[in-house]
Amino acid sequence: MRAEEFSALFDAASHSVFRLETLQTYAVPADDASLTAFRTGTPRPERSVSTSPWLRRVAATTIAGVAWSRVRVVEHPLTEYTRWELLAYVESQAVGEQVHMVARSDVGDLGPDFWLLDAGTPMARAVLMHYTPDGELVNRELVTDVDTVADLAARRDVALTAEAISLNAFLAHLAGRGDA
Repeated sequence: MRAEEFSALFDAASHSVFRLETLQTYAVPADDASLTAFRTGTPRPERSVSTSPWLRRVAATTIAGVAWSRVRVVEHPLTEYTRWELLAYVESQAVGEQVHMVARSDVGDLGPDFWLLDAGTPMARAVLMHYTPDGELVNRELVTDVDTVADLAARRDVALTAEAISLNAFLAHLAGRGDA
């Protein structure tokens, strides 16, 4: 699936957008500069609806009634990438996305990462995200088969009903342990 087709799916969503992330590190070239700045303690540039097309999209579609949510499966100790990614989650949450964190030990193997769009509606579809073991995106696979989409929705439900906690509770827990 080409990047333009993938992007258009988010604009077409009318009910919900869900993301399951299971890898501990993703190799995204566009993130390299920000990740390097994080490593060196350089202040992060503003990332808001004014500066980020992605956050602008999440905010606009949330206002239009689309529910955005995400479950991030984590392993302890957290990887550097996951710690860096927590900052982006705070920004996404600020524009309407509901972010939940869950320990891998609580959910086991949920299979590959995916996006689930408009689950429970006639327009339900998903995108399976295929990565190398190092977190490099290999391809995106559009799924419209009703049974496969239902299976992914069930995996979403397992992730959300396990021991998933809100991003804020997760960050408070880290701060309480001195890990934040």
